[in-house]
Parts: sequence; structure tokens; C-alpha cells
Amino acid sequence: MLFYRVLVAACLIFPGTSAVLAATTPCGDQFTPIHAVQGSGPRSPLEGKRVTVEGILTLDSRNPGGFRGFYLQQADTETDDDPATSEALFVYTRRSAGSPGKRLRVTGIVREFHGLTELADIDSLRVCRDGTMPGAVTLRAEDPDTFKAFENMRVELPTGMTVLDTHNFARYGELVLGSTDAIVPTEYLPPASSTARKLANIHHGQLVLDDGRGVRQPKPLPWPDDPGHGRATVRSGDTLKDLGGILDFRFKRWRLQPLGTPTLATINPRSPPPTRPPGERTVRIVALNLNNFFNGDGQGGGFPTARGARSESEFQQQQKRLVTALSQPDADILALTELENDGYGAASAINQLGRALGPAWDFVRTPGQDGSDAIRTALFYRADRLVPTGRPHRLNSGPFRDWGRPPVAQSFRRPGDQPSLRVVVVHLKSKSCRHATGADRDQSDGQGCFNHRRTREAEAVTKWLNGLAPETGMVGTLVTGDFNSYSREAPLTVFRKHGYRNEVAQRHPCRPGNCDHYTYRFRGLKGSLDHALTSPGLEARVVGAATWLINADEPPALGYRGVAADRVDGPWRSSDHNPVITDLRL
Repeated sequence: MLFYRVLVAACLIFPGTSAVLAATTPCGDQFTPIHAVQGSGPRSPLEGKRVTVEGILTLDSRNPGGFRGFYLQQADTETDDDPATSEALFVYTRRSAGSPGKRLRVTGIVREFHGLTELADIDSLRVCRDGTMPGAVTLRAEDPDTFKAFENMRVELPTGMTVLDTHNFARYGELVLGSTDAIVPTEYLPPASSTARKLANIHHGQLVLDDGRGVRQPKPLPWPDDPGHGRATVRSGDTLKDLGGILDFRFKRWRLQPLGTPTLATINPRSPPPTRPPGERTVRIVALNLNNFFNGDGQGGGFPTARGARSESEFQQQQKRLVTALSQPDADILALTELENDGYGAASAINQLGRALGPAWDFVRTPGQDGSDAIRTALFYRADRLVPTGRPHRLNSGPFRDWGRPPVAQSFRRPGDQPSLRVVVVHLKSKSCRHATGADRDQSDGQGCFNHRRTREAEAVTKWLNGLAPETGMVGTLVTGDFNSYSREAPLTVFRKHGYRNEVAQRHPCRPGNCDHYTYRFRGLKGSLDHALTSPGLEARVVGAATWLINADEPPALGYRGVAADRVDGPWRSSDHNPVITDLRL
């Protein structure tokens, strides 16, 4: 009975051919061309059928940690003339016969595995002879709609590609690549459904450089300048050349399984902080998201914390890196976010950071007004250079009444000088969609979740600032920090309508194809969530505004919680945000 079922299945696929022939016929006898299996549509026309194919083994992934199969491509002399059909298959099998360059004859069932056409349930695998490796076809990375026609085939990318995202580099051995560096559309376009579609198209055009393995935390990491083996690293914005391999589709993304080692071109090198303008009347403000600075119990214990470091050693690494990042620009004022909200005692996070920065530094105190969130905003200042004037203020009403991070405001002047500057630190609601309901859900306009709340927070801040009594000699207000909003999104528009000017965006605007100053990368796109906004009239006193690209482009593997944290010296990956640096003349 089993023989009869196999015979019927074989005859349905190959009319006039018996099951015995399908299972035992020698190499070169009748077989189904691979392009006929692939077809020209999104799914194989032979899905679920048993077929016999012949082709050249191009890449073997049956090694430990591999994909439990190999890639089989039709010989160049056997291809069809239809550009819409692929000439290769993934063969899912534990059978060990064959090696790259060999011609194989394989019988199995055609499957669609999460979008990947493959041959599975293999009941016959025969090595025929040595074959000629198929030539690589040129892949047009800028046109991902053509990728399906080259699924599982040997390809090459002659022009190289830009590294967009290193998030999974240490986790899965993956780098996300694009034909050019990718910019968040709402950095230069107003929110709209068309902007959201543009965002989706950018993701659609990305290609993952994979390592041919399905293991977590591969060791060693697969490509040049492994951050686990030295101080150099692959940074987002760099370029990889000599890319060639198998075009694969797994986990809903197109991937390149390389057949060689790509060449790294360092297009985005590490750089020192912006030069501080000369003159005693210059005030430098550095704004930085600290990426959850939590110090345990403040005495070396209490780890893991609710956020941030999981151990004392991780915390020491985080603190050392942050102190370097905050010290090198020679700032007068530090506007900080994501600092643990645990009071002002000797063991508090704010006190410990102050001691680490050094005796010249002091910080603004607002006990009982810092809100109920686990993190808060904070202001540090050089007590040997600046004097606080008046009392500090916190906004604890409106959207900041029950949750959120209340903004803090404090005015400063130089010793003996009359002019003063008010500095405000904000940290608006994040884009995370957790608990988002109603108007706070993603509205498909490119702004993500909780934009409604962020906009309400921005309106509350401007109203609050308008209601603060002006101080004698005050030249204006600088609002800085983490807005969780890109430059053209609604919260920034609120400030703009009240006369505030986005200094970095004005001096270094992001345009399609060009964005040199940014503070964050997410899913391979760069833009600024952190800003420096000047009140009307204060812009005349701004002598410089820029970002310092020390964090967002660095692989998370180098962060204080990363697998290569101990391999890094200096400020690199001290946070996941880049600092914003503003210089004003008082």
C-alpha cells in the first residue's frame, strides 16, 4: 500500500514516470527544473508536491548551529529565460552527502517555510559529480521588489552597502544594511499617512547580512573589527564592500548569507567633542539621556536594579563611561534624563554621579517634587563657574500630575555678572506602545505611539514657562533634553508655534540623503529625539549647537550591559543617545 501511494504521488508530478524511477533513477535522468519549482509568484506552484531536482550545492549550512540544510542552484546551462523565476532552492535535510561545488540529485516535498521556498522531507539525496559553481548575479539593493526572483541564488553587490543597524550583531551575528544611510522621515517631513508609508518603504529596502547560523551570541563574531576582539568596531554609517553570497529569506527579512569576508570602509569614524568656543562669557550646556543610571543601594549592593545595571561591575563600567562622556566636552551645565529617582541622600544616584564628576560640580535639588516615575530629569552645574539665581521649579500639574517625568527649570549666571539664563530639562513620554489606548495608539502618521500625550506634555511645558515670573537680567530660556520626538513631529511644532527655535535642526538640518547631526538610531533609521530649543531672542546668543556622535552608531555589544563592555575605553556607547551640545554667549 505504501509503495502504491508513492507511485501515485510520483505519477502526479511526472506523468509517465514511475515512483521507482523517481527514487532510483541515476543522475541526468528526468528531473524538475528548479525554476519550475520556484515559479514566478509569491508561492511555489508545486507547493506540497514531491519532486526530483538536480543542481549545484552552493552553500552548506548543515554545520553545528547552521540552518540544517544547503542551498542548491541550477547549473548556468540549465536556467530558463524568465527573469521572474529563481534558479535555486533551500534543501532542508540532515543527510550529510555533498559539499559545495558538487552536483546533487534530490527528491523531496516542496514547502513554503515562512516565505522561503524549500525542499523538505528528503527521501533521496545523491552526489552526481563535480559541478561548475553557478555565476553570481548582480543584486540591485535599491530595488528590493526584485529580490524574490533571486531567492536562494548566488548574488553579488558591486557597489557596497551602508551599515544601518548593529542591534543584533552580538546577539545573532547580524548587521542591517541599506543602499544609503537611512533617515527617519519625520526629521524632514510633516507627519502624514504618506510619511508613514515612506517609513515602511525604507524598512522594506533593508538587507540583513547574516552569519549563516541560527545560534544566539555567536563566538567569535563573524566580520571585521569584532568588538569582542579589540577596541575598533563596526559603526552604523560605515560601508561594507565585497559583498557576495546567497540571497536568503528568513524571519520575514531578506538576508545575505556571505560566501566570503566583506571589507569594511570606515566612513563614520569616531570623533572628539565639538571644540568649545573661546571666551570666558561662553556657557556650554550638554544634554544627555543616561540610559538608566541606577546605582543599587549606593554602597556597592542592591543589584540587579529595576532598570540599568544588573551588577556592581556593570554599574562601575556605566559610571566610568558616562563620566568620560560628560567631562570631555568641558561643559558648564549638564541637562540629564533617565537618572534614578531616589531622592538626594548620600547614597542616591544623583549624589553618587555628582561625586564621580568631581568637586567642582553641584546639582539642583527639588525634594518631593520629582514625580513618581522610576527616573527623573536633573541639572548639574559647575559651581566654580556659575551661580544659580532664584529657586528651581518643577512642573507637577497637567499630564505630569500622576505620571511622567516632571521638567526641572533653574536660572544661572556667571559670578559677578548680571545676565542670567534659564535652563529647562524635559523628558517626554516614550514611543513604546505598551499600554497605549485611544488617541495614544499609533495613528499611522509616522509619529508612533503616545504622540497625543507627548503633544499635551509639550503644551503644558510652554504654558508653564509662560507663567513663570521673569527674573531680572534673564536673557532667555533654553529647553533641552529628550523629547522622544523627531524634528517635524507635533510636540516640536508646539514649541515652534510658541517661538522656540530648534538650534541643531536649524544649523544642521536633516534632508533626504543627508543628516550629519542626530541623537538616536532605531531599526536602522537615524534622527534626533533630543533637542536644544531657544526662546525668542535667545537665538542671537547661540554660538554653536551640535550633536556628538559617540553612542547611537556604536553596537549595543559595547554598552555597559553588552558582551564586550570591558573592551571599551573612553565615552563610546556610554548611552544609547548622542549628547546635544549648545554654546551660548552671556
